[in-house]
Amino acid sequence: MTTPPGATGGPGPGPGPDPGPGSGSGDEPWFDDEAGRLVRPYTVSEGRTRPSAPLDLLTMVRATGVRPDGYLGPEHAQVLRLCGGPVSVAEIAASIRQPAAVTKVVLSDLVDWGAVATRGPVHLQSGPDPNNREVLEAVLDGLRRRL
Repeated sequence: MTTPPGATGGPGPGPGPDPGPGSGSGDEPWFDDEAGRLVRPYTVSEGRTRPSAPLDLLTMVRATGVRPDGYLGPEHAQVLRLCGGPVSVAEIAASIRQPAAVTKVVLSDLVDWGAVATRGPVHLQSGPDPNNREVLEAVLDGLRRRL
């Protein structure tokens, strides 16, 4: 007689199905240091791949103080905690350990709910010529004074 794979061979029920993460006392993290995050990124973004708001990696985000009605997912709540002061989309993505695309979807939810405000990166269209010797010397003098 052969024992099926996974059976203990002893009396009583076999090992049964794996209860999965989070089925214990509730104290287990949803993150395994060796394996990484146990929740897949597409789950966090609810399958969405594009944010509803135009966001750049350099876009600055700040909480408005408005608390969204209803349930906030753990990533939404975590992002809100990070946005007490101005912080970039790239910094938020690194802090919550999610891809930038997923972070942008979560942030766009918060923008839609009025919980965060954004400010895009400032691109200088005009201004001093970056190759102007006087400008470069002024920058160098300023750096020397600070050091």
